[in-house]
Amino acid sequence: MWQRVRVDHRLGLFYLGLSATACHGGAAPRLEPVGAGPVERNAVVAWVDSTIPRGSTLHRFKWSFKNERSTAGGRGSLRIASPDSLRMDVAGPLGAGRAAGVVIGDTALWVDPEKSFNDLVPSYPLLWAMTGVARRPTAGAELRGLTEPTRVFLQFVDGADTVEYLRELATPIRFLAEVRHAGKVVGRVETRLDAAGQPVSSRLTVPSEPAQLDLNFYQHTASNAFPPDTWRHREP
Repeated sequence: MWQRVRVDHRLGLFYLGLSATACHGGAAPRLEPVGAGPVERNAVVAWVDSTIPRGSTLHRFKWSFKNERSTAGGRGSLRIASPDSLRMDVAGPLGAGRAAGVVIGDTALWVDPEKSFNDLVPSYPLLWAMTGVARRPTAGAELRGLTEPTRVFLQFVDGADTVEYLRELATPIRFLAEVRHAGKVVGRVETRLDAAGQPVSSRLTVPSEPAQLDLNFYQHTASNAFPPDTWRHREP
């Protein structure tokens, strides 16, 4: 059963963001393969929807983050309820530095503390890509893609913003995503999935810092639905 949470849009958008202004070091290879061309929106939506997990699943992981100033790490969890509800909880050693947040689609319902994810994930498509899930393109986006027996590539261009996905059939499956703004890379994700589509590991690279976030998943627990309290803001 799909579980949806009602969003109060008066809260506005919370940008889980690192500002990306310049790249350090060599640029990563582009995701777009030779032969990509215009694609129909219905085909794009069908492929995106095929990446959405059904039901509700609790993922547990170990995480590590590093940039030029510091390193950090610990354990965390992701609760995902179809079609578009996500709760992330992270903590450092011995439970220090706890943080949590709920995202519905491309909107943050709440984040506590408010700046806790600022140094982790720079955009919602990248956040979802770390679980192997793609996001639908905006209504007016220019769509390009390529479908082959062993890989699917999609590109969504909406003004200055570009989102690209590349899924390669391998063992494990590779799911890559890149977000660019005005031609500059905001971040890139490489997620590896098992045969059942569950995330095994994920790496987010943000070239402007440079910074790197790694998630290594070690447990997946499916359920019919999460309790309603899962999505509520916790009290101080």
